[in-house]
Amino acid sequence: MWARAARGPEASVTSTPYEPGRVGLLLIDTTNEVFHENGKGYPFYKAEFDRIGTFENLKRLLAGARELGIPVFFAPMSYTEEDYTTWKHPAGIHQVMFENRMFQEGSWGAEFHADLSPVEGEIVIAPHKNIDVLATTDLDVQLRQHDVEYIAIAGMIGTMCVESTARSCMERGYHVTIFTDATASDAGPEAYDAMIKRYPAISHATFDVDEFLGAVRAAGA
Repeated sequence: MWARAARGPEASVTSTPYEPGRVGLLLIDTTNEVFHENGKGYPFYKAEFDRIGTFENLKRLLAGARELGIPVFFAPMSYTEEDYTTWKHPAGIHQVMFENRMFQEGSWGAEFHADLSPVEGEIVIAPHKNIDVLATTDLDVQLRQHDVEYIAIAGMIGTMCVESTARSCMERGYHVTIFTDATASDAGPEAYDAMIKRYPAISHATFDVDEFLGAVRAAGA
């Protein structure tokens, strides 16, 4: 099976199939702060989670990846009190998180959600503080050490961490898959639609969860 990819603004077909044994899944910020109803970030995303089915889709994606033997990499976010109080130039997204003490290191909010947590043998990337996971953590080293060339990226926020990390992975030469239904935007349906239209331009495949799992199965991974 072939990956749906970019040719102009619309999805089309690329000539690069998944290569068995070289596919990995990256889950960004699958923490209580984002996905638990008591998380500080959850109210910002609840409506879109409900509309898209993000949480259930992520659970199905994780279960499918484990069934297929795809290595899973978890990328958490966390900040210290020093981060909150000493950063010289916090961007707008950081200002919101710092003012609300979100993703505080060692807190319940910074822990992985029980349904989206790593199990033994899965890789937890060093916590990221900026939105580009590849540029600011050990993700690149971990992917290369586990022989991953085809990286599928899901989690939150679709318009920030997912998109930025996808761009960096693409520019580093990875084959990048992004999901339409295993993420969400931070600003409602219009922002989501614009995000999905951008995705094919910065990735090699833009799939929903079932399409991705089907493509990996068909490739024999």
